Amino acid sequence: MNPALQPRLFPRCKSIGRTGRFFSGVISFLLLQLTLVIPSMADAEPLKRYEARQRQLGTDVQIILYAGSDEEAEAAFRAGFSRIEKLERVLSDYDQQSEASRLGQLSPMAEPEPVSPDLWQALQVSVFVSRKSDGAFDVTVGPLSRLWRRAHRQRELPSTERLAAARQAVGYRLLRFDMGRRAVQLTRPGMRLDFGGIGKGMAADLALEEISGMGLRSALVDCGGDMALGDAPPGRGGWKVGVAGLDPDKAERVVELANVGVATSGDAHQYVQIKGVRYSHIVDPRTGIGLVNRSSVTVIAGNGTLADAVASAVSVLGPRRGTRLVRHWRGVETQVLSVKKDILVRSSTPGFPDKVRGDTGK
Repeated sequence: MNPALQPRLFPRCKSIGRTGRFFSGVISFLLLQLTLVIPSMADAEPLKRYEARQRQLGTDVQIILYAGSDEEAEAAFRAGFSRIEKLERVLSDYDQQSEASRLGQLSPMAEPEPVSPDLWQALQVSVFVSRKSDGAFDVTVGPLSRLWRRAHRQRELPSTERLAAARQAVGYRLLRFDMGRRAVQLTRPGMRLDFGGIGKGMAADLALEEISGMGLRSALVDCGGDMALGDAPPGRGGWKVGVAGLDPDKAERVVELANVGVATSGDAHQYVQIKGVRYSHIVDPRTGIGLVNRSSVTVIAGNGTLADAVASAVSVLGPRRGTRLVRHWRGVETQVLSVKKDILVRSSTPGFPDKVRGDTGK
């Protein structure tokens, strides 16, 4: 039996940080269960907890599931990780051969180019959130992302000229869609797509969908802090999820959730300090500048794709405008931790869950 699939009595409580362009931040989950072998039915195999990890999407991807046999768990892990790998070949902006990268290399396009179902879905959700957030989230931020990656490496700000040129190629309104042909057109020279603010949440959703399709509905997929949660573990009310604090190694609280997506956006790990100013790797698409105010944003939504994109938007908007955006968004809740005059400030929507009784979140 694969050692990674051995059931564990007490799971590890480990914070997983974001790397690369994908949003930084931490959600650690604590699956505190005294009994892990629970019969699903009198005549069925007892369900056991299994866990596996792989390095994908530039981070640690973890899948936890309950299955009746080692073989069933092995097959589910293969299906989940394979689905993530397939999506990465579509959305990655680090891989010059990915579908998204090749599409950008065609800009400006004379007419819309047909795209795969995965790329189409990612674009449609991206534009939806862009419109709701008035551009605080923008999938065309690629030219600015590249500038700030260079700034992080060289520890110097992008020049005014480079910023101005990059901003000319950024704007979700510059995308054109042919709905009938499932095709997209990048209308400006130098346009590049960057799915760093939505890709991990979508990967978690698709992996969970694969696993659920095999009949294993009690499962959790964590793509470096962006999570998709299925049915609760056997005998439990939900998965116990640690909500990230400003300290990346500590959970601010523990909540119990099932059948939702959870995402965290923050700059605990990914930032650069230039001339005494701390710049986040998260770039405001409207200004082209990395964020300078520290925050940790957690979003709970109906799926991981939406949670990931909304967390990105709320990070850019800030606590007051971000919570105002989400407050009237049905099925979406958020909490923003920020620092004002060295004081920790917590802003949240009314429906954001309280901690589980008896848990400290640490």
